[in-house]
Amino acid sequence: MMKAIINIRWHIIIIVGLFIGYCAALRAQYAHVNKQIEPSTGATFSDKSKEDVFVKDLLGRMTLQEKVGQLSQYVGSGLLTGPNSGALSDSLLAHGMVGSILNVGGVNNLRKLQEKNMRLSRLKIPVLFAFDVVHGYKTIFPVPLAESCSWDLDMITRTAKAAAIEASASGIHWTFAPMVDIARDPRWGRIVEGAGEDTYLGCKIAEARVKGFQWNLWQPNSVLACAKHFAAYGAPQAGRDYAPVDMSPATLAEVYLPPYKACVNAGVQTFMSAFNDINGIPATGNRWLISDLLRRQWGFNGFVVSDWNAVVQLKTQGVVEDDKGASILALNAGVDMDMTDGLYNAYIPDAVNEGLVAMSTIDASVERILRIKYRLGLFDDPYRFLDAKREKREVCSPKLMNLAREAASNSMVLLKNERGILPLSKQIHSIALIGPLADNRSEVLGSWKARGEDNDVVTVFQGLKNKLGNGVTIRYVRGCDFLDKRENEFSEAWRAASESDVVIAVVGEKALMSGESRSRAFLSLPCVQEKLIDILRSVGKPIVVVLMNGRPMTLSHVDNNVDALLEAWFPGTQCGNAVADILFGDVNPSAKLTTSFPYAEGQIPNFYNYKRSGRPGDMEHSSTVRHIDLKNRNLYPFGFGLSYTQFAYGNLQCNDRFEADEKLKVTVDVTNTGSRDGAEIVQLYVADKVATMVRPVKELKGFKKVFIPKGQTVCVELNIDVHELGFWTNEMKYVVEPGEFEIMVGPNSEELLSRTVRLENI
Repeated sequence: MMKAIINIRWHIIIIVGLFIGYCAALRAQYAHVNKQIEPSTGATFSDKSKEDVFVKDLLGRMTLQEKVGQLSQYVGSGLLTGPNSGALSDSLLAHGMVGSILNVGGVNNLRKLQEKNMRLSRLKIPVLFAFDVVHGYKTIFPVPLAESCSWDLDMITRTAKAAAIEASASGIHWTFAPMVDIARDPRWGRIVEGAGEDTYLGCKIAEARVKGFQWNLWQPNSVLACAKHFAAYGAPQAGRDYAPVDMSPATLAEVYLPPYKACVNAGVQTFMSAFNDINGIPATGNRWLISDLLRRQWGFNGFVVSDWNAVVQLKTQGVVEDDKGASILALNAGVDMDMTDGLYNAYIPDAVNEGLVAMSTIDASVERILRIKYRLGLFDDPYRFLDAKREKREVCSPKLMNLAREAASNSMVLLKNERGILPLSKQIHSIALIGPLADNRSEVLGSWKARGEDNDVVTVFQGLKNKLGNGVTIRYVRGCDFLDKRENEFSEAWRAASESDVVIAVVGEKALMSGESRSRAFLSLPCVQEKLIDILRSVGKPIVVVLMNGRPMTLSHVDNNVDALLEAWFPGTQCGNAVADILFGDVNPSAKLTTSFPYAEGQIPNFYNYKRSGRPGDMEHSSTVRHIDLKNRNLYPFGFGLSYTQFAYGNLQCNDRFEADEKLKVTVDVTNTGSRDGAEIVQLYVADKVATMVRPVKELKGFKKVFIPKGQTVCVELNIDVHELGFWTNEMKYVVEPGEFEIMVGPNSEELLSRTVRLENI
């Protein structure tokens, strides 16, 4: 009897043990839904093995279709407006075929999408929400090209951080920024999204923006950054967007690749492949570029997303026969996520079954994406970023508006100021405010304005009224349109100018005259705006032009016919207040150009650091590298910008010789000789005088922005690391050679003091 009771007890123990084990297994299976497994939600990983176990377990339970679904990104508008209005559908979510959704913002909208995903899908893997937060989310900062002209890395980091806080408060996990393409051709519309023509400065700004977006990585007040467009997208033939890119390996390695590497060094979590081909191989199907260079050589361990429909376009580029071939080529090259065209979902499962794509390739890509979601804490709480109270508190806050105003005024470049007409006196009696951008809310936000709203914009008209109150008469006349050639408003503009003390003409481009697919062959002011300036000039009153645009323009006619010219770019939400701050002297302009302004389109590409020629010079009637009808110079050179005070440079000092294990210290005295306090951007350039490859005439290798009170002198110190004096060969090897180098310091790339030094013992 006792033996039977013991046997029964053992059977009960075994049954209970099996039941407990079953429950534990069941609980583990759904741990990512009911929060039994606690993923790391911080930037530090105290238990990396927990992440490994979680991701491997989830991978093991996913079907092939669910795995491929994690590699697929869709536009989210369809589910918000109706089942038939977009590519994204309930069916895709139900089958686990959506890894990410883009271009939907707002906590309420994103919560609906995530709830639907969690309700319909089998494994309840959270969706990653992405948005083009290029220069702000709801509070729009100056376009990136404008911000680069501040040369203020701290400010650039702060605006990216502010954009991240605002976007994440609206539920966004991931931004498609920064764009770090070097752009040497102002015809290319997307020059507006980058940092200009210089690689050294471009690297510094790329790093600053990545650190800003990812300032509190893995926390719900930060976003994932995405370095784009990999690679060399900024060098299309004839400046036409999406065109082929053809260049030497040395130029690719030396000019175009370093900013992407700077993003890797800064810890960027995602990359975007480019539309273009590089020397005949499309970037989105380039295994050497994505898998060998980016991942193996550079050590990037995040994931790569294609650009919009870039996978399907491999067929159009003629490197594959059909859509299936395009999906196979892209995934095998290393593109983890397919943006919008749905080709991975459509063709990759069959390709795996046919042995055309290895399951290990699928698993590696899926694992990279799952790890990102895990680290964001989305498996613990899919709604972690969706806090309506925080959205209300953080979006368009007064703090953000103050930063937007600071960034806008610090990004505006004073190009001309004859007879010191600026700053204007606040005791002025009347102003004629003329131009299609003078009281415009929409265009001044620029391209990629995310969820910025016109109603939040301070126009120039409103900014002047805010600055001057009711004591100054402001006569506003639009004058003309951007595209309409009619001149019927000219007479009213002339009359307003004739009745006023000064004319402020606010002219330029429409927002979408620059940006993606917005290349221009002619870079003068669009339509009849130059004629409008001529009419205003005929009045005989002082005329100040405020220019708003997204690229360098050909402005020689404008320059010859105005007293002052302020390059304001597209300043963003606080446009009018910032313009008024500059025009009336509450802010002393300090920004300097990061891209050269040509006299004429025929000079393009017109970057400052061109390579030497065997026939240099610019002499008439001689066989030199020149145009016969235009001198070899830009209207406004790289690094140029005026102030309301003046700075004098002198006493350039550095050692005559230095060695490989040393840094070369360079000092220069900069004196504020004017009547106002001001900030000066001191620039250091280097020229390798003799090398085994032809080298540029000069290259930026250092800069420092210094504040100098009026009448005072500051000794500015800049240091050059020996490694920065090297160059890339066509074998894509970096070499530093001994010899003579010219060290140049000054206020821009043309007005420079110089010393010669010798590098020894390499």
